[in-house]
Amino acid sequence: MQASNNTKEQFANSPDLDRGLMNAIIAALDAHTSLSTQALNSEAVRNGLKAILLGPARLYETLREQSVYDGAKS
Repeated sequence: MQASNNTKEQFANSPDLDRGLMNAIIAALDAHTSLSTQALNSEAVRNGLKAILLGPARLYETLREQSVYDGAKS
């Protein structure tokens, strides 16, 4: 609502924006902390993450392609 009623400068200086940004950062930190704790405490979670990284996320293939690209640049 503020974006539609104020200039960009007014919107950028809004204490509501600062508060919202801080809340989003805290929520992200809380979520990452929770997920990291779960992964540290569970081999099953770590194995699931590894399966995702090596499967659909194509970590190995991406790193191989990057390595070939970086080697060609040198």
